[in-house]
This record gives sequence, C-alpha cells and structure tokens, in this order.
Amino acid sequence: MADYVDNAKFLAAIKEHKELIKIAAETGKEPPIISNYIGECILKIATHLSYKPNFINYSYRDDMILDGVENCIQYFNNFDADKYSNPFSYFTQIIYYAFLRRIQKEKKHSYIKNKLIQEIPFDVFALQDQDDSGDYKNMYIDYMQSNTSFDDSFLTKKKPAKAKSKNPSLNDFIETDTDESEQQ
Repeated sequence: MADYVDNAKFLAAIKEHKELIKIAAETGKEPPIISNYIGECILKIATHLSYKPNFINYSYRDDMILDGVENCIQYFNNFDADKYSNPFSYFTQIIYYAFLRRIQKEKKHSYIKNKLIQEIPFDVFALQDQDDSGDYKNMYIDYMQSNTSFDDSFLTKKKPAKAKSKNPSLNDFIETDTDESEQQ
C-alpha cells in the first residue's frame, strides 16, 4: 500500500460522499461534487503511478494523468463502499488502464503523423541547395526510399475479426480510426 494515500480515510470519505448523494436524491437536490480530499487522493494515485518505470519516459505523461483522473471521476459511483474496502486498488486499476489507452492513442496518432510526413512530396519542403550539387535533395530521396515502412506492430493487436494487410494505406487507417470514434 502506498504511503501517500491513507486507504481507511479515503474509504471513509467515499462513504460520506455516498451518504450525501443519498440525502440529495431523497430531497430532490442536485448531487454534491466530489470533495477536495477525494480529488487529491485520486490525483496522488495517478501522479505516483505515472512515476513507475513503464510510464515515466512518455512525453505525454501529463495527458495520461488527466485521463486517469477523468476516468476515476467518471466511474466513481461504481465503487461499492459497502462491499469493498480498498478504494486505492480500485482507482489504481482505472488509472492504469487509462494510461494504456492513452499510450495506444498516442501511438496511433504518431503513426498517422509519420505516414503523412512520408507521403509529402519533396518539393513541398523547398530546400535550397547551398552548393548547387543537390546533395541535400539526394540525401532526402535516399532516406525516403530506404525508409518506406513503419512499425505496424501495434496495428496487429486489434480485434482478430478484421483482417488487415501488413502495410495498410493511410486512407484505410484513417477510415478505421473515424469508424471507431463514431461507435463510441
């Protein structure tokens, strides 16, 4: 168990919040917002989980933390304080899977950016040759010809029902990306 969140106090705060929700429902009032203490606990869990070796080196770690906090608030009412006594592990699992989803989303966006850059014609960059020998242009052309494929390993972890070719075109990838967002 972590030293930065007292699980017993966290559970007591959740039970108190659930009671306030019941009272608000009985009186017809709007349910209360999550207390500062509960919010601080969730933020501390997300922040400290992001320090783990498998998450520390991502440049979008702040986005991962925010996704985790957002998911915790979204699924806050699903925690049954009468049945379970470990909210720390419940919210840690929610944050952990939010981190994994953010990493997959960023990989997908990185793939699209790299594919777009690869397909841009050289003339768009309008590099000027300093010595009129065309070395920069030749180096770029050689580079683009030698690096024609990207690592599509994360695409193969999709649902097995949809068989994809080993090197999908950018249009295929963008169409499947928009189809998935429309379903949610």
